[in-house]
Amino acid sequence: MEFRFTVLASGSTGNSTLVQSGEKTVLVDAGHSLKKLEELMSQQGVSAHEIDAVFITHEHSDHIKGLNALARKYELPVYANEATWGALERHTSHIPPERRMIMETGAEVEFGSMKIRSYPISHDAAEPVGYTFTDDGYKLSLATDLGYMSDIVRRNIIDSDVLVLESNHDPSMLRMGRYPWNIKKRILSDVGHLSNEAAGEALCELMTDRTKRVYLAHLSLNHNMMDLARMTVNGVMEDRGHFFRKDEHPLRDTYPYQPTPWDQIKRKLL
Repeated sequence: MEFRFTVLASGSTGNSTLVQSGEKTVLVDAGHSLKKLEELMSQQGVSAHEIDAVFITHEHSDHIKGLNALARKYELPVYANEATWGALERHTSHIPPERRMIMETGAEVEFGSMKIRSYPISHDAAEPVGYTFTDDGYKLSLATDLGYMSDIVRRNIIDSDVLVLESNHDPSMLRMGRYPWNIKKRILSDVGHLSNEAAGEALCELMTDRTKRVYLAHLSLNHNMMDLARMTVNGVMEDRGHFFRKDEHPLRDTYPYQPTPWDQIKRKLL
């Protein structure tokens, strides 16, 4: 089996990503109900019985809604740092101690030929992280729920073959939206979410000649649109002199209720 992934769902209604390499399958986050997670995996030809482990980015409900039921039913080991486990305590009553795997932020674990490394991000959670996956010189990075693009995030995800990057909201739509001002302030803050403009600015530094595809993820249902996110990100990059043909570094969509097609990560790093 090749190194590949599918974003099962992405957005404020639930987040989950499947990554496979060799004979290993891991799930990052479990933000929908068990029934919905099983349905999303089935659409991609995968049974939850095939999952070897679950990796958690942070404890917010759109990332852990189905975790307890999933881990209990399929007896799965779950990886998170100690602070996240503390915040998860009331949500994970059915996960026994032997399957609660502590993975300190910045650590790396191996699943077959695949290496999984966590890195710290800025978000209003106990100790939130993103993950990078490498296998035989290929690199996939998952970077969402970012208040801002910090130097440490940039160092971890630059030179990815494929990057899943947050493009959460359009600031004007958010400011005019119906959310209370305290929630708007949180989303716009350094512990909130990355805007379309901020995603475009980040990509000007992150994309190299090794980058093949970028998935725009965690789009707000109320304060963003797929077309707007793509147009804004492209516009920011072009304003800064980053031009490319449509077949180069294409931007891809993610969806709140359906998976993205399987993506084979094929280019080998030098």
